[in-house]
Amino acid sequence: MSQITLYLDDATQALVEQAALANGVSKSRWVADLIRKHAGQEWPRECLDMAGRFADFPLREEPVVAGADVARVGL
Repeated sequence: MSQITLYLDDATQALVEQAALANGVSKSRWVADLIRKHAGQEWPRECLDMAGRFADFPLREEPVVAGADVARVGL
């Protein structure tokens, strides 16, 4: 298991200690859980749960075709 060093001001350190205590875990575990939650490569469950919830969401059935190029103005 690797270790890191964090430099926190007193107010932030107090917040970490309070949150870890309130969650019944060590400070290291609390910080590691936050890193896993916010640094992951997956969509949050709340976002995934929203998929398909908007019946009137406009979806394109046909691909967008680009229009003709416009002539450029010379300088």
